[in-house]
Amino acid sequence: MRALAPVIAAVSQPELPGALGPTDQAHLLWARETQAMSFAFHIPLVCFGVAFPAIVLFLEWRYHRTHDDAYKALAKRWSKVMSLVFAVGVVTGTILSFELGLLWPDFMATFGGVFGLAFGLEGFSFFLEAIFIAIYVYGWDRIPPRWHLLSGIPIPITGITGSMMVIAVNGWMNHPVGFDVVNGRVTNVHPWSALFNPFFWHELVHMYLAAYMVVGFIVAGIYAVAWRRGERSRYVRIGFVIPLTVAALAAPAQVIVGDWAGRAVGDYQPLKLAAAEGLGHTEKGAAFHIGGYYSDGDVKLGVPVPKLLSILAKHDPNATVLGLDTVPARDRPPVNVVRFAFQAMVGIGSLLAAFGVVYLVARWRLRRLPRWPWLPPAAIVAGPLALVALLCGWVVTEVGRQPWVVYQRMRTAEAVTDAGGLPVAFFFLLAVYLTLLAGFVWLLRRLAARSPETELARPGPRMPT
Repeated sequence: MRALAPVIAAVSQPELPGALGPTDQAHLLWARETQAMSFAFHIPLVCFGVAFPAIVLFLEWRYHRTHDDAYKALAKRWSKVMSLVFAVGVVTGTILSFELGLLWPDFMATFGGVFGLAFGLEGFSFFLEAIFIAIYVYGWDRIPPRWHLLSGIPIPITGITGSMMVIAVNGWMNHPVGFDVVNGRVTNVHPWSALFNPFFWHELVHMYLAAYMVVGFIVAGIYAVAWRRGERSRYVRIGFVIPLTVAALAAPAQVIVGDWAGRAVGDYQPLKLAAAEGLGHTEKGAAFHIGGYYSDGDVKLGVPVPKLLSILAKHDPNATVLGLDTVPARDRPPVNVVRFAFQAMVGIGSLLAAFGVVYLVARWRLRRLPRWPWLPPAAIVAGPLALVALLCGWVVTEVGRQPWVVYQRMRTAEAVTDAGGLPVAFFFLLAVYLTLLAGFVWLLRRLAARSPETELARPGPRMPT
């Protein structure tokens, strides 16, 4: 009975009717695809907003400690990249904020009062971040060095606080608390309880470690390309080693946090865990299958590891894990979508963690960068793989919650708009995103074509010390 408690408690919660009444479901797929496309473009930018400023500040701090111009040249150039990423993120983030109201009006109308505080705080963080990015990028060699370094500290802080609020809302959608339902209406709202929900903490840490992995491996991969071409300057070496070390530190830690997240999902959303494994029936001592696909209540062509799912979910090889058969078919997520994404996330994460451990041990023992011929190619491949794992993780989180937009409270089909023209909106936004991507890549290539020495030139009058 203890294992069944989460499902019994969840099913006992009343569903809320759409606040705006029944809607036409003809464009539900287009609305979901549009939202998914926007998230896929925006989430990598969030990673750079969280992790990249801290790496840039570390480089500038190292410059002040060592007076090595290579650190300054990298920090100055990467700060320009940081501002470009922020500018593109402004556009994609604004689109996302409009999509919430336009694509899911019943969701916003019903629950906006519960999580509205989070979006307000996120907006406040965004404006502060914009102010200090402008000061930091423009202030190179114009304000005293110590004050310039200090002016950059709010950038990673506001990047964290802004994204933290969005993660809090997502955690709440997976485990809605902080309100009561009286006569079919949301009342007695406690916004802080809603935001700091049981899902918030592991999602927060999991996302932030993923951000450092994605940014570290992608940036290291760019300089690994130059390294393979024979460019072995100190500038290239630092640009390769520092982000690679950051990512290598984050990757093994992510395995531990992933275990924490898996147990939380097993406790609060057992159907998501069942879909991730393809567990058709409730089992004691459930196996975990590597590979394969789900069909007719079982995993086909997978390699079973006995009792591993019970160990992952409960740290008990004989624990009972709930299966998909505990709810009607209409309440189950699309199993193979969740399963394939979960397998890709876990597989890639395990490979990157092993790569990180091997690199860190060798670095510690040799006291220098290992001279393995496979290291630069591995770093080049690690960046795209980390990005794929990030997106797969969000697929597991969002698709695994289906058919609920707010778990056990409101179905996605009840939240969607009944407006027409969604296919047109989808392809219009796709054109916008591709245009942004092309412009972003063009600007990066122009920036990369400039010699690093250009970053060391003083740009104009300097403020007195």
